[in-house]
Amino acid sequence: MTRIVLDAMGSDQHPAPEIDAARAAVDRWNDAVILSGPRARLEPLLVPDGAGERITIADAPEVIQMADKGATAARGKAENSMAVGMELLRQGQADAFVTAGNTGGAMTTALLRLGRMRGVRRPALAPMFPVAGGRAVVLDIGANVDCKPEFLVQFAVMGSVYAQVVLGVPSPRVGLLTNGEEAGKGNELIHETYPLLESSGLNFIGSVEPKEIYAGKADVAVTDGFTGNVFLKTSESVARFLVDTLREEITAGPITAAGGLLARPAFRRVARILDPAEYGAAPLLGVNGLVFVGHGRSDGRALVNAIAVARQAAEAGLLDALRRALEPFLSREPSDS
Repeated sequence: MTRIVLDAMGSDQHPAPEIDAARAAVDRWNDAVILSGPRARLEPLLVPDGAGERITIADAPEVIQMADKGATAARGKAENSMAVGMELLRQGQADAFVTAGNTGGAMTTALLRLGRMRGVRRPALAPMFPVAGGRAVVLDIGANVDCKPEFLVQFAVMGSVYAQVVLGVPSPRVGLLTNGEEAGKGNELIHETYPLLESSGLNFIGSVEPKEIYAGKADVAVTDGFTGNVFLKTSESVARFLVDTLREEITAGPITAAGGLLARPAFRRVARILDPAEYGAAPLLGVNGLVFVGHGRSDGRALVNAIAVARQAAEAGLLDALRRALEPFLSREPSDS
């Protein structure tokens, strides 16, 4: 049985989506789901259909809100739902932790409660992106705005391991996200990182532009958190714009409406592929525990998918695989410099 802790106070509409997801998860996998959040608020919501007998609650009276400064709130609210949930993970009472809450709060709480893996300089958020032929891991997408070349090399190592475990790719193709395919393109960070990746022993394919990522040319794309976050938000915005524009154009007149009716199944499939809810949550790679962070707009379906990804990582032994891959870095002490 895989034990998942779900932050009941994470999403924008908490705790309703989290409770829906917990109910769906125990029905689907018959696993143990622990909701971390205020017991007085959660318990009455679980009683009506008997779900309270299958879902347990870890009482956490405090909440890190989306509007909070994540790092400050994580330190000032010691009994928040993230801290209580990750403490269960640290104590070995759970196999993975899932939240759709404040990313900065999740990052700080993970560092305070779980700590970094030995040898890791910076943890990284690593979501899956839909690309031609499947999916690709992109990291970092926001945990580290300012990076050094050695951080990006470790991101590449961790992203490669994650692609092996989750995507089943034996030798993931690793690309360095920049503004051109040529080795000389990019800023100083890119110039210094490129030769390190060439000598890393990874399946490094060189520089990649966003179009190569979406064309399915790389299984792992590495970048700093600032660039990665812009890439993520731009991709989500363009996808939403395209879907909304197609919907408007199809319903603009009787002829297009008739054609749209015939094409509706295809449009639905495309919209589903582009929907972030399909991919659940991104792992925070490099901390001593399986922590997954989803979008604040997550609904019950998105959170069920987040639980599914967390279960897969736990059952596939992602943590042990990461530790083995990071062994060459153990001689380098983790540093904040």
